[in-house]
Amino acid sequence: MGKHILTQRRGRGTPQFRSRKTAKVSSTRYPITDPSKTVEYTVRNIIHESGRLAPLMVVYGQGHTYYLPAVKGLEEGRKIFIGPGAPVKDGNIIPVGNLPEGSLVYNIEKVLNDGGKFVKSAGGYAIIMGHEAGWTSIKMPSGKKITFPSSVRATVGIVAGGGVNEKPILKATLHKMTMRARGRKYPTVRGIAMSAVYHPHGGGRHQHPGKSTTVSRLTPPGRKVGNIAARKTGRGK
Repeated sequence: MGKHILTQRRGRGTPQFRSRKTAKVSSTRYPITDPSKTVEYTVRNIIHESGRLAPLMVVYGQGHTYYLPAVKGLEEGRKIFIGPGAPVKDGNIIPVGNLPEGSLVYNIEKVLNDGGKFVKSAGGYAIIMGHEAGWTSIKMPSGKKITFPSSVRATVGIVAGGGVNEKPILKATLHKMTMRARGRKYPTVRGIAMSAVYHPHGGGRHQHPGKSTTVSRLTPPGRKVGNIAARKTGRGK
């Protein structure tokens, strides 16, 4: 009798498939501030946390310490400002409605004071496209344009750590540790390389799925592999 397939074991949620918890950083949320005031903070340190590609800046102000995604070109001891009166300078956190068109931003809030939800990966940035009637249009890294309330905050600049994925890992063990820190299973085996008892794509006289690789969203766990609820497959034309 075969084992549970990889998809089923991932869904079970055991520690093997979860990212490691670290005590270094509990949250990377913006400080909750009065929307009408501008507050000054100081960058005390720049740190790395396992499981994150972007470095974090440790900012201190108002008697509290916060961890935020670092901006490109940041240095220790720098002053950053949070609020509508902050100058448009890399690292400052400003409502998107106060930023001129063409500004590069990251760590964008979805609603005011939620702490930042969008564009937080190393080297990422979004572009302010325009303002209209209390709403701001922003072009995301994917190219999609999304409209946000003009009151939500974002950090001016580009996330530090860009190009980190271009560095070759070289060693399989280092790759394994990297994937483990991100909660990803590594190494993985192709379904067509398995026996039929271990995977729906396995078996046969040569390596081929033997059936459609696109399955329904409602497919049971033992068959839910390949392209799940795909609208189309293959290379786009």
